[in-house]
Formats: sequence, C-alpha cells, structure tokens
Amino acid sequence: MWAYESVFYQIYPLGFCGAPFENDGVLEHRILKVNDWIPHIKKLGANAIYFSPVFESDTHGYNTRDYTKIDTRLGTNEDFATVCDNLHKEGIKVVLDGVFNHVGRGFWAFQDVLEKKWDSPYKDWFHISFDGNSNYNDGLWYEGWEGNYDLVKLNLRNEDVIQHIFAAIKGWVEEFDIDGLRLDVAYCLDHDFLRRLRSFCDSLKPDFFLVGETLHGDYNQWMNDSMLHSVTNYECYKGLYSSFNSMNMFEINHSLLRQFGPDNWTLYKGRHLLCFVDNHDVTRIASILTNEKHLPLIYGMLFGMPGIPCVYYGSEWGAKARKEEGDPALRACFDAPEWNDLSETISRLSEIKKNSEALNYGSFRSVLLTNRQCIFERKSEHERIYVAINADENSFHADFDAGCGTAQELITDTPHDFGGGTDLPGYSVAIWKMEH
Repeated sequence: MWAYESVFYQIYPLGFCGAPFENDGVLEHRILKVNDWIPHIKKLGANAIYFSPVFESDTHGYNTRDYTKIDTRLGTNEDFATVCDNLHKEGIKVVLDGVFNHVGRGFWAFQDVLEKKWDSPYKDWFHISFDGNSNYNDGLWYEGWEGNYDLVKLNLRNEDVIQHIFAAIKGWVEEFDIDGLRLDVAYCLDHDFLRRLRSFCDSLKPDFFLVGETLHGDYNQWMNDSMLHSVTNYECYKGLYSSFNSMNMFEINHSLLRQFGPDNWTLYKGRHLLCFVDNHDVTRIASILTNEKHLPLIYGMLFGMPGIPCVYYGSEWGAKARKEEGDPALRACFDAPEWNDLSETISRLSEIKKNSEALNYGSFRSVLLTNRQCIFERKSEHERIYVAINADENSFHADFDAGCGTAQELITDTPHDFGGGTDLPGYSVAIWKMEH
C-alpha cells in the first residue's frame, strides 16, 4: 500500500484559501492557490495530500450540502480536477475528507424533508421524529451529531443513503482520480457501513486508501482487513508533546510499546496509523511546546516512530495558533509558504522516512530510556535503524549495545562510531542506519 511509504501534508482548503466562513454563494476560484504551493510541498518531501472538506457546505465544510459539487467559495469541479491533475503529475497522491456521518441543514434531501415533512421521500435518510421539535423550530425533531443540530445525522442503514454516498465516491474517482478517503468521525460510523465502504472502494481502484478519524479505545474495532487500512493516532498525539513539556520520555515510549512493542499482546503490530503533532482541530505544535528548541525533536520522533507522518500546513515553519482562539485561527490563510531551519529538518526527515524499509515497516524496541533522552530501534528484514533524541539542553553520554561498531547518521549524512559510547548533543535528534 502506497500510503505506508508516504509522508502526508494536510490542507484545510476553506481556511488555506481565505474563503469566508459562511457560504456566500459567490463563485471564486480560490482552490487554484494549491497549484502555487506544489513546489513547496514537493521540497518538503510530502508525497500525499489530505484535503479537509472541499464539497459544497453551509460553513466549515463538515456540514455538506452537496457531495457532487466543489464548494462555490473554492471554485468549480474543473478547478479542483486541474489541481488534482497537477498534484498527480508531481507524484503526489490525493486523499479527500469523507464526511458521511452527517450533513448540513442545507443538504438538499434534508431541505426536502423540512418542506414536505411526512410526504418527503427522503424522511428515512435521517433519524427524524415528527412528534417533537428542533432548536430551529422546524416542527420536527432530528438527531444531530453529538448535540450539534447544524450537523444532521444520516441514516447509514438506509440503502438509498449508502448508494448516494457510493455514487458520489465513484464520481470523485472518475472526476478527480482521488487515491483515498479520510473518514470524519469514523468512530461514530456504522460498522456494517464501513465494511461495505471498504469492499466498494477496493472494487473502484486498487490500493484505494481508507483512514478513519478515531480518538480513543481499541483502534482494531475500525482498522482491520475488512474495514479501514488506518486510523488517526490520537493516543500518541498527546504523548508526543507531553513527553517534551513534562520532560518525561517514558510517556510516549509507554504508548509506543503498548501499540507496537515486541510483546505478544501489542495492539497494532504490523498496522500503520496516521500520526501527527497537530492538525485543523488542535493547538498548533509551536504554540503548545513550552520550549521551541524541542520543535525539530518532536518531528524527529514523529518521523522515527511507527506510522504514517502527517504535517499540517504552516506548522512546517513553526506557525502558531491556539485552540482557544477558535477554529478559524487554527485554519489560517497564508499568503505564501515560508521556509526555515525547521522546514529543512522536516524535508530531510521526509526523504529518510520514504526511503527506509525499517521506518516504513519495521518493528519497535526501546533501547535506552531516561526522562530526557530516548533511543529506540526500528528493524525490518533488510535494515536496522536507531532513532536517538536528547531533549535536554546539555550533552548526554549514552552507553548502549548498538549491535555493531559503526553507522551512517542519515540527517547529516555522516559516519558514526559507537566505540566508547555515544555523546548526544543538547537538543538533538539522530537517525542511525546501522552497519551489519
């Protein structure tokens, strides 16, 4: 599967393009801005893009009005087809947000129900009671997602709903040649629907990638051979920044050993979770780390640990924004991409990750662990890699069994000798490819 050897770049298009929050119905060809960023995305080393919602919606994209039409604020279907074609020409895969748990109040079938009530042929597309009333005084009650009534829950047990969604996905493959879907709130989706979705997508296009948004619990409920290929690794998300902020490397290592360690009870051995240090829903990593010198180190951890790394647009140069400032702040519009030392580090990490069998498919083993330092091994059939992180400002002398005398340090592309122990400079990350 191509996704397991990829580095993802996430764009939230409505914010990225500077579209108004409310859908004003005015056609603007804003999505073409992505074309200008393709050289930057390539330079960063990302070879897959995950676009947050692009289809016609009421406001933020997750309240869909029409699954077949690119949002007017972003442009036309032809505009987006051009963007996808340009990305594909540069070897960049395209994954779209599949928002199938709910739709917006502006969704055409729901509008029909509001107008015709009992007489609407679409009344069974939703979870509706004509005995109650809604917050909007519709004269009917309906189920909203987690109490949000601008998000109208779809009935995924209704065959017409399923076929409508499948027809839309088929259209996206035919029109935009998309390579996969990220399923919004996958933890809410009906499991039978997920099985049918996997089977349908497998028939549409070989290696069509399905990744689901999950928070907590056993990810194997959704990620298995008959459902999703991957899920979002929120369990490690907190561990990543918290380990640096509290100077406690045991936290992230505990999660990684639980998920991927050498023991038989390990949860996700052989699976590939989508990993991130931030995204469109959480505080940007540069605003959450208390020490900015840890920024390159946390990306070293992200790219070194098991999983598929995903970089959120703007964070590659250290853009800041806090969740408390509201979602629009997290989903900013930047005039042009920036490039600095952090971007350069991520670019280097991307190339190392994409070209490493051990980082893409290898096992995980903790080699050395203190509060402020960690060294772990990623090992596959033909390759052995050690990732070493020193979160302390002071140099650290590490004694451990490397299993060999020398290695190539891949970030700086220099030879490394393990004789007499190894000194890790303050605030450093090293990736050693071990000589057999």
